[in-house]
Amino acid sequence: MQFPKRFWPGLEDGSVTVAVRRWRRPSVRADGTMQSKGGLLGIDSVDIVAAGDVTEEDARNAGYADRAELMAALARFTEGDLYRIRFHRIGEDPRAALRRDADLFADDVVAITDRLDRLDRASSHGPWTRQALDLIERHPERRAPDLAEMVGRETLPFKVDIRKLKALGLTESLTVGYRLSPRGMAYLAAAKGQRGRPVVGNRIAEPKLPLLESGQPDLADEADEALGGFGEP
Repeated sequence: MQFPKRFWPGLEDGSVTVAVRRWRRPSVRADGTMQSKGGLLGIDSVDIVAAGDVTEEDARNAGYADRAELMAALARFTEGDLYRIRFHRIGEDPRAALRRDADLFADDVVAITDRLDRLDRASSHGPWTRQALDLIERHPERRAPDLAEMVGRETLPFKVDIRKLKALGLTESLTVGYRLSPRGMAYLAAAKGQRGRPVVGNRIAEPKLPLLESGQPDLADEADEALGGFGEP
């Protein structure tokens, strides 16, 4: 379930607590959680409702001026059932905090390296993680199709792989293309042996010393890749 950008502030301050969607099948479940651009959300209920059951209060809690505006936004979706989803904000998206965390210790670098190695071993097209990180470092804000073409890959599988790096807190999605997160920049600096730390392979030999000083710039939140989300994804 995605939210257009206009609703992100309401998700963040907790004033948006309802969503109404038309789906062939629900993409969230009651008592579950979901990540959003306004933080981590706890799903309280997911109910099939008739259009007449959607109230003015529902519309206001969904971030609309009134019920008419909400129903107009839903009008172009005709397939599936109408769902009312109630939720609350739990806190900050932990992935956002992870991306900003650039104060890496030696064991952090080892753990990230191990995760990247596992992704490489599991890949059907060979090792790709370091190549992708290096590509994004050298070409920030480049379109995914352009990046994929540079390494001779199809766009969709390439984007799936980049999402795996994003889940590790190493990259950020932008309106166009990607960039390394502060954590990703710190990892590459460590893995390449920068800042004078001894390196054995990709591992930092010196334990428990910060690889970067604190105070990394707080980069802007990533842009949403899809601003829709009212109908079936």
